[in-house]
Formats: sequence, structure tokens, C-alpha cells
Amino acid sequence: MKGKVFIFPEQSDTAYVTLIPRVRKPLRSFTLCLKAFTDLTRTYSLFSYNTKFRDNELLLFASKKGEYELYIGNAKVAFKVPQFRHGPVHLCVSWESVSGIAELWMNGKPVGRKGLRRGYTLGRDAKIILGQEQDSFGGNFDAKQSFVGEIWDVYLWDHVVSFKNLCFTCYTGIILNWRALTYQAKGYVVVKPRL
Repeated sequence: MKGKVFIFPEQSDTAYVTLIPRVRKPLRSFTLCLKAFTDLTRTYSLFSYNTKFRDNELLLFASKKGEYELYIGNAKVAFKVPQFRHGPVHLCVSWESVSGIAELWMNGKPVGRKGLRRGYTLGRDAKIILGQEQDSFGGNFDAKQSFVGEIWDVYLWDHVVSFKNLCFTCYTGIILNWRALTYQAKGYVVVKPRL
């Protein structure tokens, strides 16, 4: 997928991409990075990771303009982000179980740190979805929470990566690697070269 994007052209409850991880294991920490472009002003899901036993095991959700929510084990924290010009956004979020600290970076700048679900472990055998927010394992989508726009450069590591030294070619502990991505697209999703 190097140099390509997923385009979600319209609001829908049937268009999504399932990402198939390189490794399936419980997570006691992670770093998630992705790039996206949308002109939506309503709420939408960017990254949804559910297990058979828990909704919102890991969810990155735009709850309103200027605010992102991170869910871990169905508990959430909200990050208010500075107003930014209309255009693509590069988001990175990390969390570690030992301290419960979650950290959000936007466009290479730290937004903040908050605590949630200290001591928790994310379940294995997750369904990972782009474009929709799962209200059940792999489904029960709501078109009013669907993503409309472009998503690319999605990476997930099984540890906290230093955002100052972020390396997208570092493969140690990588669960999702955009450059060697395994996925299944359903509904009206288009893959095109990045602009």
C-alpha cells in the first residue's frame, strides 16, 4: 500500500476495510499512527479494534471538531486539539498498561497525556476496522459514525514508540505495517495513489 490511500467516498453503513494483523496477541501497550483527510463536521470513527468479548477495546474517534476520543476497554479519554487549517492530519496515539498513560500527537506535536485503564490488557483476536465504528464484533455499523474521506499510512506497534524518533521502517513489534498491509475492503471503498 506504499504511496496509496483508502478512499471512503460517501456516508455508508456498508463501506469499510478490515485490517488483518501480522500477529494476534494481547496488548499491554501500543502505538497507533495514521494519516487522514476529511471535511466531515460530524462524529466519525478513524480506527476500531473490537474483540468478541468487548466493544471499543481500542477506538480512535473524532467526537466533534477539535476533539478526539481514545477508548481502551470501553473507557474513554478526550483530547482537545488546537484548531488547524483544513487539510490532512497525522495522528499518533500511544498507551501503556503499567501506568495507564495515553498520549496523543497531532501533526508531529504533542497534544497531551491522560490516564485510563491502568493495568488493563487489550484482548487478542480482534477485528480491526477502518471507516466504521463497530457496535458488535465486526459489524452493527451506523452510517452517521462512518468515515468519509481518505486514510493512509496506518501503523500499529505492540509497544510505546517515541514520537520524537518515530520510524515507519522499524519493524520490531509491528502489528500493522502499511507498506505490507493485508486487508479486505467491503462496499464502496476505493484504493488510489496518494495525491
